[in-house]
Amino acid sequence: MSTLPARPTPPPRDDRPMPAWEIAYLFPPQGQWSEEEYLSLRGNRLVEFSDGNVEVLPMATEIHQLIVAHLYGLLLAFARAHDLGTVLFAPLPIHLRPGKYREPDVFFMRKENAHRRHNDFWEGADLAIEVVSEDDPQRDLSTKRNEYAHAGIPEYWIVDPRRREITVLTLAGDRYEDNGPYRPGQQAPSKLLPGFTVDAAHVFAAGEANR
Repeated sequence: MSTLPARPTPPPRDDRPMPAWEIAYLFPPQGQWSEEEYLSLRGNRLVEFSDGNVEVLPMATEIHQLIVAHLYGLLLAFARAHDLGTVLFAPLPIHLRPGKYREPDVFFMRKENAHRRHNDFWEGADLAIEVVSEDDPQRDLSTKRNEYAHAGIPEYWIVDPRRREITVLTLAGDRYEDNGPYRPGQQAPSKLLPGFTVDAAHVFAAGEANR
């Protein structure tokens, strides 16, 4: 006779209402999620998928979102003006390989690769931008750098508000080559999209708007 897994130990009691722990039993244990189960999730939280595990990321900060909005607006305007393809922003899963989905902050797909766009997810991307998160900088600086390179994403931008730096990574074989870092007073250029440049000072100023 099968038994339910051990119920998680609740935190010490206080005046807050207790979570509905039993809801967790409606979902697979970590390590046993399928891609289909992951893609069926709906909600307003950023959730990524890695080899049977779901990773619920912290809510973004205002500074993070102001920078994302600025970059999205610049890339969208450039792509539309030159009829290049589609620009979107998280949350929408990007399928990197079997068992691996990420949700870049901003991402672009050339129009000739439109067949790789689906309603629930995209099969890779041509350009991905991540604004470094305060909770785990290495996720964007190292982990995703390796994952995006192995997935064959031609260009990856790392925007680091802490250091006020933008690094543009271009794919060479199965790894990225660094271009930059670009700091306030410099223009960060794309090699994938000739003519698309970003003023580093304006990017970080966007995160300080109305402060």
